[in-house]
Amino acid sequence: MPSTPRDPNLLIDPERVTVFDRGNGVSTTPYVGKWNSGQATVTTGVTAFAVGTGLPLHSHNCEESVLILEGLATAEIDGEYFDLEPGQATWVPAGVPHRFLNRGGSVMRIYWLYGARDVTRTITATGETFEHLSENDRGGQSSQ
Repeated sequence: MPSTPRDPNLLIDPERVTVFDRGNGVSTTPYVGKWNSGQATVTTGVTAFAVGTGLPLHSHNCEESVLILEGLATAEIDGEYFDLEPGQATWVPAGVPHRFLNRGGSVMRIYWLYGARDVTRTITATGETFEHLSENDRGGQSSQ
């Protein structure tokens, strides 16, 4: 029989995790990061995109891996476009501009994993850098 983790931060219940409304139909549910574990060496979670939405072109200070859980995605990575379906994954090296857009007719959900605990996002259009999921790092946009 599996044992229950002794540290309550090692058991993550999706119904008890804060969901970050990123605006314009994009929301993020973080599962592991500095907000719930001082020992984490990665940051991970799920982002849901309403039909026709995405995030602005941006880069991170660390590598990001993305798995499409549901829906159809278009990934723009360093100026190239890739269509992704559920079960397909991609990754983005640190510092490379990218974004994911919902190209389907239903909600798109992605699972993401950053190779760091202290993640930053730099918006390509403005050059501004924000702490991941901070108040200034919440904006979604229409992909149309």
